[in-house]
Amino acid sequence: MKKYSFNIVQKSKECTGRVGILSTPHGDIPTPVFMPVGTQATVKTMDNRDLENLNASIILGNTYHLFTRPGVEVIGEAGGLHKFMSWKRPILTDSGGFQVFSLANLRKLDEDGVTFRSHFDGKEHRFTPEIVVDIENTLGSDIMMPLDECLAYPSDRDQARKSLDITHKWALRSIKHHKRDDQWLFGIIQGGVYTDLRKESAKFMVDSGFTGFSIGGLSVGEPKNLMHEMIEAVVPELPEKSPRYLMGVGKPEDFFECIQRGVDMFDCVLPTRVGRNGTMITHTGKVVLRNAQYIKNFSSPDPYCDCFVCKNHSLAYLRHLFNTDEVLGPRLATYHNLHFSLELVRKIRKSLLDGYFSEFKREFFSRYKIW
Repeated sequence: MKKYSFNIVQKSKECTGRVGILSTPHGDIPTPVFMPVGTQATVKTMDNRDLENLNASIILGNTYHLFTRPGVEVIGEAGGLHKFMSWKRPILTDSGGFQVFSLANLRKLDEDGVTFRSHFDGKEHRFTPEIVVDIENTLGSDIMMPLDECLAYPSDRDQARKSLDITHKWALRSIKHHKRDDQWLFGIIQGGVYTDLRKESAKFMVDSGFTGFSIGGLSVGEPKNLMHEMIEAVVPELPEKSPRYLMGVGKPEDFFECIQRGVDMFDCVLPTRVGRNGTMITHTGKVVLRNAQYIKNFSSPDPYCDCFVCKNHSLAYLRHLFNTDEVLGPRLATYHNLHFSLELVRKIRKSLLDGYFSEFKREFFSRYKIW
């Protein structure tokens, strides 16, 4: 008997959005959910107590990066990724498919797999669908992704067709090789920005036996309207009672637009990355903390936020931390950004439950400036 499940608690009467519970061996995950990215067994600048205080129900790790450092043998000997990083809640691992896109100048791809040249020591590493499944089995993540090809934007139709065929072949090899009943292997839907290819991919993943689904290859430079069009093409092709994960997407406006189109799960490095670089995501838009206008601004960074940072520190103080290169600056900005993202999705979830999603969306965008 499988040790994971997804149950829909309530469907919205206003849109395609829904509220659910995703159950795993390491705990339940209320959906919709935002998942902080912990690429190398850490959410940068945060410790586990921070993440628990923020009530992060699941975090991500990256198979490629963990394979290169510290190595799968090290994590295996530690007893798996949960024990290695002392994290008791669920973990999702990406397969390295995004690195096929992001490290394009350091890899060679063929129909059998990918050969990466390590970005830090130059060693070559071979990834095949079977090898990736074996690595993720050793990592012991609750939800795992198969090896796929994440295509760049723009790509012509012939490129998208060829890439999709490879992703589909790898998906079949992955599901055949995966044997554990305590790890949920999702199918990844690709197809570039071509509606018919996206629909074909969704149908293929369903017919291949996957019961959880990721929408990959978006948020790679395409216009937002195309991203929305691809989601709208894919969602009707998927079983209603299966989770839908939109990979690498996480701006505030994306949460609203994609949840109302039926997305259940999100991850993105944006909150942590911009936080480390001095930008806070607030209820009125972005705040660039290094700007001189804040030198004597002793007000809260976000008066609509109740996180520790906004209740205890001023814009002037945060600006000072960044302009003097104090490590506390990135930590505080990251903490706020994660709180903002996690709490916003939780509030959207409540609005779906209580039937005021449209009203909440209007209220949010009445003061939020998209950037």
